[in-house]
Amino acid sequence: MHFSAGNDILTVDFSLRRPPCTLTDPAVIKELLQRHGFSFSRALGQNFIINPGVCPRMAELGGAAPGVGVLEIGPGFGVLTAELCRRAEKVVSIELDDRLPPILAETLAEFRNVTIVPGDAMELDLAALIREHFAGMPVVVCANLPYYITSPIIMRLLEQPLPIRALTVMVQKEAAVRITAAPGTRECGAISAAVWYYSTSQMLFSVSRGSFLPAPAVDSAVIRLDLPEELPPDTPPKEDFFRVVRAGFGQRRKTLLNALSAGLCMEKDGVRQLLAAAALPETTRAEQVTLAQWKALAAAYGKMQ
Repeated sequence: MHFSAGNDILTVDFSLRRPPCTLTDPAVIKELLQRHGFSFSRALGQNFIINPGVCPRMAELGGAAPGVGVLEIGPGFGVLTAELCRRAEKVVSIELDDRLPPILAETLAEFRNVTIVPGDAMELDLAALIREHFAGMPVVVCANLPYYITSPIIMRLLEQPLPIRALTVMVQKEAAVRITAAPGTRECGAISAAVWYYSTSQMLFSVSRGSFLPAPAVDSAVIRLDLPEELPPDTPPKEDFFRVVRAGFGQRRKTLLNALSAGLCMEKDGVRQLLAAAALPETTRAEQVTLAQWKALAAAYGKMQ
């Protein structure tokens, strides 16, 4: 195991090896907390997994395998990290909390294929990180994301031109439903449309609130987003697509005619032309629109600019 800090690499003492699976034992976790003087941070959304069945399943379904590099965000005490290390060629974990590296040095000491990178996943140069650590490997992301920053992290990973094949993340159950919602359903929203634009999504399995320490107030779920090497040829420019989508869902109780008119600052006659290009009635609401129709709306909007 290594810690990366700029050009400095710190090698961990392998004599600190801890028996496998004990990191899901609350007694072991409490002992670690006391010995390292660690307390959970609400500000960082820290809820660590203690259900022993969750992380092996998540690592398997996330695509961790020989020859594959895995980028993890927020390793916590390393419960998921350890399962990824047992399966993947190499694991790189980004950790914002500078109190955790000494604990990870102990809990992950048995693994020689993991590097901990201190920093903020919202600010680090992820493309450079992937080039440095995963040269020649297919790359997947697998992470238990803090609830408070789920959407920003997912969107950053989707929007940047990163060589990532899939994102498998644990998020709040309600967020998982929205993110994986199918087009034309009541659950879908702007975040759903963003996911449709870049990937295909699926809900893998639910995780009860009692699977974490401390237990959050809500249940969680694991989702997977698969990214194509290239976007389909009928994909409109993202600026047009997302402007139309944000306008459409910005006032979702209104008809698309009224929502787009207000959100795009466009006369209703112009919006009627957009709706006609997508073969949509004026009474349509945003949650009723399919991905193909959103693309048609965006393409028509782009031509009018």
